[in-house]
Formats: sequence, C-alpha cells, structure tokens
Amino acid sequence: MTKIFQFGENVNGYRIPVLNEREIRAAAGLLFLLMFTTIARVGYTGDFTALKYAVIAFFIDISIRVFVNPKYAPTLIIGRFIVRNQTPEYVGAKQKKFAWIIGFVLASTMMGLIVFANTYSPITGIICLLCLIFLFFESAFGICLGCKVYSLIYKEKAQYCPGEVCEVKDRHEIQKTGWAEWLIVLVFSAVMVAVGAAAHHKLVEKPYDLFGLDSHTARETAE
Repeated sequence: MTKIFQFGENVNGYRIPVLNEREIRAAAGLLFLLMFTTIARVGYTGDFTALKYAVIAFFIDISIRVFVNPKYAPTLIIGRFIVRNQTPEYVGAKQKKFAWIIGFVLASTMMGLIVFANTYSPITGIICLLCLIFLFFESAFGICLGCKVYSLIYKEKAQYCPGEVCEVKDRHEIQKTGWAEWLIVLVFSAVMVAVGAAAHHKLVEKPYDLFGLDSHTARETAE
C-alpha cells in the first residue's frame, strides 16, 4: 500500500524522493498540446465541448499526481514511455508536489466553472492562460514556475532542481549572452515589424489552391 500511495521515488545517491524531469516535461508538452488545441477550438468555433473533456482529463491526471502517485498519472505514463531511452534527470519531488497542487487548484476551479456550472468568464480565460503559461515553460524551457513560487514561500532551499539551477555556479562560456547577440535579436524584431508594415496587405490574402483540389472537391459535392 505504501508503494501505491507515495510521492516520488527513492533513488540511490539522492537524499530525498525524486522524480524524472524528462518524463515530466514530456507530460507537460502533451497537456499543453491538449489544452492549446481545445482552447483554440473555442476561439474559432465557440464550441466548448472539447475543452470540457480536456479539463476533465487534466483534473483527473493532476489529482492522481497529487493524491495517489505521479507514477500512475496517465500523461506521465505516456511521457515515461516516450523518453524511455533517455537518461533520467532527477529532480526533487517536494517542490514538484507544491507546483502540482497549484495545478490542482486551477483544474478544480475550471471543473467547477466550466464543467459543472457550464459557464465562461474572464476568470476561466485567465485560468486557461495561466495553465498554458505553466505548461509551456515546463515543456519548452524546463522551467517549473510553481517551483519558483515554492522557493519564494518556503525558506528552505529546494534540492535537485532541473538543470541544477538551485546550485550557485558560474555560467559556462556557451551559456553567456553578450550585447552582440541581443543586438541581433533587436534587429530581427525590427525586420519583422518592417515586413509587417510593408507587406501586411499581401500576407493577409488567402492562398490559392495550387493543384485545384478544393474546386474539384466542391464540384463532386455539388453533383
């Protein structure tokens, strides 16, 4: 029973329970894709059905992580399978649990407002945006924003953070960003603004069907 209801794994060489950051990032990517596509569907069609299913799935998944065992959360199982050939990167379980409790609060609020009450409002919009930001930062950058909050609230230092960001150390030369690189980013941004100003009227035009497949399909439908 203890093995079922536990948070984190005991791994030789680590003083506290840990989790595999690689599978966590994979799972965050899966959830981001799910939430982004269903939220985008609401924006394009006004249909909330897919989003309601996504919220239910998110709620169940995060509940299993927090109250049962992350090992049995569906998205983490899939993520574990996807990255099974990669060397694990262990991170402290304690700060991850705090971050996922934040996710559980957000998912519970969404369940109450969107699924049970069948409502939408700026509140649900803000929560959806927060979920996307949290998931995107985790999957794309390996940055756990909830873990950052943990470090601000609790005085104790978080252990075994992704990329060893908890440890005080000098950056390697390859990690440093100088003024020349930032100048490139600035010039790139200016070029994109200039392109938008000069060619927006052309870029907003609907592309034509190169092979005429749409018109052929339309004729078949009409017949």
